[in-house]
Amino acid sequence: MTIKRPLDGMLVLDMGQIYNGPYAGLQLSFMGARVLKIEPPEGDVLRRRKRETEPYPLVMLNSNKESIVLDLKQPRAKEIFLALVAKADVVIENFAAGVMERLGLGYDVLSKLNPRLVYGGSSGFGLDGPYRDLAAMDVTIQAMSGITNATGDADGPPTKAGAAVCDFLAGIHLCSGILGALVQRERTGKGQRVEIAMHEAGVISLASALGAVMDGDTNVPDRTGNRHPALAMAPYNTYKCADGYVAIFTAAERHWHSMCHMLGRPALLDDPELSSTIGRAKHMAEVDDIVGSWTLTRTKDEVLKALNEAHVPCAPVKTAKEVATDPHLEARGFWVDVEHPRRGKTRVPISPIRLHTGGKSEIRRPAPTLGQDTDRVLGELLDLKADDLAKLRAAKITTPVTEK
Repeated sequence: MTIKRPLDGMLVLDMGQIYNGPYAGLQLSFMGARVLKIEPPEGDVLRRRKRETEPYPLVMLNSNKESIVLDLKQPRAKEIFLALVAKADVVIENFAAGVMERLGLGYDVLSKLNPRLVYGGSSGFGLDGPYRDLAAMDVTIQAMSGITNATGDADGPPTKAGAAVCDFLAGIHLCSGILGALVQRERTGKGQRVEIAMHEAGVISLASALGAVMDGDTNVPDRTGNRHPALAMAPYNTYKCADGYVAIFTAAERHWHSMCHMLGRPALLDDPELSSTIGRAKHMAEVDDIVGSWTLTRTKDEVLKALNEAHVPCAPVKTAKEVATDPHLEARGFWVDVEHPRRGKTRVPISPIRLHTGGKSEIRRPAPTLGQDTDRVLGELLDLKADDLAKLRAAKITTPVTEK
């Protein structure tokens, strides 16, 4: 018997740009939804980073989708979009607040046309509040949410996270909100608006630092490097090895006991200044020196093996190249090779969400080239004939700007 995926039969109109919205749409596609990527004639902003072929992040985040070009500044394109909305279950967008309303395609308009529609929108700061109209990209949201100020060494400048954390935190929350709204629609028969502010999604990640503030601790520095955000634990750091770095921390007394025995220094357990979590935190530099002198003469793999056998939390600090060839991800089937029409053989990830009785996460088709599905989808869903489609192309309503 074929296992049905949770969203089989649902239609999603994904107007997402760059990372945030497209990631939410990607997850819905893995759950079985048919996802139409609605793009302007010049394409998703991400396409414009590399004209000769699709940039890798675009291919990574748009598997399983079909691309339709619609110039929504033209009245006929709006009519077509509204006809698609009438058939859709979900609309996704991550434009700045007010953009869809200015196009005449805001939630109020779409929900009247289709009361069952779930409208998922993610903007920088939400639909109200004093920051509503501030420009928002991952780097600016990291700054406003406190992530940048919390990142870096104590005596160094604020530093953004190396990854686009706020884009993906928002995309994950957007997907979750849409799924919740779809469940509620099953109960009420009515759709609703789902609103995600990147700012709020980012703030949540500061749990440790916020904990110190909320508890009234005024002595914790803004930045603690690789040490615990509240300087409440040691060992808790990255330590240099012969071939890179490892991250180590001792979350429980048993971890410290195991480490002392593994280091061949059981006498440390009798040191009253290091006998508690609080004591080790007060002598953090000394503890780091003890651990760091041991790791320095070993490779990352040697440290990982020894600490894993001692049941002490540890992990090698991996480069992007090492992540791309990680044997664990390989064994889990996380990477799938697809044949992209312009890039050729390309490795892309499946979903981190694994539903054990909801159908396997699959790449059913590679990310589309700009507008490659326009004629077929509009013919199929809206019954537009060849003459109609030719007129749309001639009027540049559905013609990509890259088309020659």
